[in-house]
Amino acid sequence: MIFPATLHAAPKSDLWPIWNQSNDANAATFDHQKWQQLLDTYIVVNGQHTLFNYKAVTPTDKALLDQYIIDLTALDPRNYNKAEQFAYWVNLYNALTVQLILDEYPVKSITKLGGFLSFGPWDDDITKIAGQTLTLNDIEHRILRPIWNDERIHYAVNCASLGCPNLAQTAFTGKNSNALLNDAAIQFTNSDKGAKIDENTLTLSSIYEWYGVDFGDNEQAILRAIDTYRDGQKLEGWTGKIKYDYDWKLNQP
Repeated sequence: MIFPATLHAAPKSDLWPIWNQSNDANAATFDHQKWQQLLDTYIVVNGQHTLFNYKAVTPTDKALLDQYIIDLTALDPRNYNKAEQFAYWVNLYNALTVQLILDEYPVKSITKLGGFLSFGPWDDDITKIAGQTLTLNDIEHRILRPIWNDERIHYAVNCASLGCPNLAQTAFTGKNSNALLNDAAIQFTNSDKGAKIDENTLTLSSIYEWYGVDFGDNEQAILRAIDTYRDGQKLEGWTGKIKYDYDWKLNQP
């Protein structure tokens, strides 16, 4: 999902064309019940955060997660309609991220995972679908972002970090995705980790710096996009200092 803080550019939205296919006449749905069972069992709400209790995951539930991923990746999402596909990719991304943490737990941060000298596991081959090997970055930046062109995607994919938008407590489905995206956007933009005002300084999530192009073509446009979901003080027109921050600590209780 993210890129090293030392780099000057985040991954761009770059369509992988083979995934931009669908069967919109197909009314079949994916089964996300295993994922929902895990969310119900291990998500802990603590203030502005939803945390995942990795330490408490039993071997049986780890096997359930592994089976859920096996079940999803055995299917070709292109045979389904676009709404089902969106839920498929978001849930798979989040489930794979949880699996990565559990496979290496205990770990203080997802940034400690990945290959030699890498900043996290986002460019590591992580799964195979329809004969194609994919990374987490493939799912977010070559499938989700370019196909759906929806900035709320950044509020839905979770990187197992405190600074990240919350892991949704409800599994995405073809029917509830829009509502969940709106809920995620509202939660994040109204949280301190999304936007925090302290006297003359506005601290924004680094997501708005890394992926600003998805939110607007200039700083005020980005603030306007954030304001769309904010209940409190509006940010557009801000003339004070703006800085960016992100907390990479693991999202655990």
